[in-house]
Amino acid sequence: MRLTRRQASKRPGPRGKVGQSQVTRPGRRLHRVRPDANAAAGRILKRLSRRYPDARVELEHATPLQLLVATILSAQCTDQRVNQVTRTLFQKYRTAADFAQADPAVLMEEIRPTGFFRNKARAIVGCCQRLLSEHGGEVPDTLEALTALPGVWRKTANVVLGNAFGKPALAVDTHVTRVANRLGLTATEDPDKIEQDLCGLIPSARWAQATHLLIFHGRYTCKALRPLCDACAIYEDCLWPEKPRRRGVSPTLRPAARAARG
Repeated sequence: MRLTRRQASKRPGPRGKVGQSQVTRPGRRLHRVRPDANAAAGRILKRLSRRYPDARVELEHATPLQLLVATILSAQCTDQRVNQVTRTLFQKYRTAADFAQADPAVLMEEIRPTGFFRNKARAIVGCCQRLLSEHGGEVPDTLEALTALPGVWRKTANVVLGNAFGKPALAVDTHVTRVANRLGLTATEDPDKIEQDLCGLIPSARWAQATHLLIFHGRYTCKALRPLCDACAIYEDCLWPEKPRRRGVSPTLRPAARAARG
């Protein structure tokens, strides 16, 4: 998973958060949330559920710890590359104690393919040391405790809460930011405000699945530079001013689009 623009702009701070500075902007966004946002959100998720029935977190993991580490590694790196690294990494490091006692120089080389390996290695070691000292080596299951760990942003915490513990949690990455803005479900690039907007539109029981659906749509269809609009299942609900005209589709606005534009 990739960091949002705001998250990526932050360098590692006192707690060793991992962040980078270059993220693709989602393109020109709307200046306000669409007036029919509540109805549109339900309609959009229904269509995306049919389009991506297997939407899920694509980071391979068997335990909350593995998902936590994999999500830290996924900052500014594809899930596919992270999975290539963790298939070997998780055979060597099986517990928080294993990571906490790791030689940082060795760990850096082991995770080098994921990029920003120095910051990530420090974050993983520091995070697992904190797990040992404050949580008995176990990954906590609350947002407050998770975000207090080195290397763990709110997005990372929500990924772990929603997928490792089955708790209501909505994670905002660059895909969610781009798709939500293009659909008019939010009108900001601030990840905390986007999370607030989406959580206000979507029932809490669907927050985790909504994350997967929006990420899958952004990753495989609504791409940053060359969106595949001809294959889009929710093209009629898209309010992105820069979207190309869909081939074979009348330029006349459909009812849903007319209502969305107010």
